[in-house]
Amino acid sequence: MKKLFFILFINLIPAQQSWTLKQCLDYASANHPLVKQSTVSIQKNERQISAAKGMLLPSVNAGVSHNYGFGSSINQNTNQREAINSQYDQVYAQASWELLNWRNYLGISLSRMNKESSIYTMKRTQNEIKLNVIQMFFAYQNSKSWLDVLQTQISGIEDQIRRTEKEVEIGSRPKSDVYDIRANLGTMQEQWVSAKNQRDLSKINLLNALSVTKDTLDFAMPEENLTGSDFNDDSFVENLLNRNPAYQSITQEIQAQQKNVEIAKSYYLPTLNASYTWSSFYNKIMGQAADAFSDQIKANKNQQLSFGLNIPVFNRLQVKNSVETAKLNVINSSYEKDIIINDLTKSIRSIKAQFLNAQEKYNLLEANFENQKLSFQKSEEKYKEGLMDAYTFFLVRNNWLQANYNLISSRNDVIQQTELLKVFEQD
Repeated sequence: MKKLFFILFINLIPAQQSWTLKQCLDYASANHPLVKQSTVSIQKNERQISAAKGMLLPSVNAGVSHNYGFGSSINQNTNQREAINSQYDQVYAQASWELLNWRNYLGISLSRMNKESSIYTMKRTQNEIKLNVIQMFFAYQNSKSWLDVLQTQISGIEDQIRRTEKEVEIGSRPKSDVYDIRANLGTMQEQWVSAKNQRDLSKINLLNALSVTKDTLDFAMPEENLTGSDFNDDSFVENLLNRNPAYQSITQEIQAQQKNVEIAKSYYLPTLNASYTWSSFYNKIMGQAADAFSDQIKANKNQQLSFGLNIPVFNRLQVKNSVETAKLNVINSSYEKDIIINDLTKSIRSIKAQFLNAQEKYNLLEANFENQKLSFQKSEEKYKEGLMDAYTFFLVRNNWLQANYNLISSRNDVIQQTELLKVFEQD
C-alpha cells in the first residue's frame, strides 16, 4: 500500500520541462513584458493614425438650455425694460469644418511614421532580449558542464581512495597516498559547492532573462552548429547594420523629426474654416400667456453659414522658435544615429572576433584532444602498476578532466557567437 501511495505521489509531481535555445528565444520574444509593452505602443500609434485622419472630418455638436430670469429685463414684445420674470429655452445644432489646414495632412503622415518606428522599436527590444537570453543560456550551460566535471572528479577520487586503501592494506602503497588523495578530495568538494552555487545563480539569471518566475524548466544544448558567416565580405558589417531594427528605428525617428519641422512651419500658413449653426428658442414671461412651445420653436428658427480665412501675421516669435527647436531635434537624432551605428559596429565586430577566436581555439583543442586522452590512459596504467604516485596521478586526472571541460566550453563559445550573430542577421 505504501509503495502504491509513493507511486501515486510521484505521478502528481509535474515533470520538469526541457527547453532548447530556440524555445527560449521564441518564448521570450513573444511573452517578455518589454515586448508586450512595445505591442501596446504599436496599438497606441494605430489609434493616433485614426485620430489624425479624424481631424479631416467636420465636428458636430448640439445642445439645449433652460433658463429663468428674475428682476429687470427686456420685454421682447415691447422692447422696454421692465421688472419681469421670464423663462427662456434654446435648442441648437452646430457643425464646423476645417476646409484647409495643411497641419492635419502632415499629422497623418507623422502618425504613420511613428507607427513604423514603434514596430522597429519592438523588434529592437526583441533583439536585445534575445541577445541577453543567449548569453544567460550559455552561461548556465558552461556552469552546469563545470559542475559535471567536478562531480566526475569527485567520483573518480572516491573510487581511487577505495582502491588505494586496499593497496595500503596489502602493503603495495604507502599510507601517505591515502592522506594526499583525501586532502585533494576536500579541495574538490569545496570547488563543487561553489560550482553548484554558480550553476544555480546562472539558472536564476536565465529564468529572469526569460521573465519566467517558476523554476520548472531545465535547458538543453542546441544541436551543434559550428559554421560561421562570410566574415571576409567587405560589406559584412554594413549589411548587418542596414537590416538591424535599432538602425531602422533611429532612421525612422530622424524622418519623423524632419516631419515635425514641416508641422512647425505649417503654423505660418493660413487656414480656411466653415461653420453652420441652426438654432431656435422659446421665451415666456412668467405669469403671462405665451405662444405654444412648438409654435415659437418653428417661428424663431435661425440658420447661419459662415466661412473664415485665418492668416497668421505675427505670433510673438512662437512659430519661429518652434521651427528652430524642431530643427535641433533633427540634429540631435542624427547624433543619436551615430551613437547607435558606433555601438552596433562594435557589437558585430566583437562577435566576429570572438567567433573566429573561439573557432580557432576549438579546432586546436579538438586536434589535441586525442593526444590528451592517450596521455591520461598511459598515466592511469602507470598508476595501477605502481609506477606513479597518487598525487601525480591526481594532477594528471585533473588536467584530463579540465581538457574535457575546455573542449566543451570552447564548443559552446563557438555556438554562442553563432547564435548571437543570427540575431543580427534576422530581418
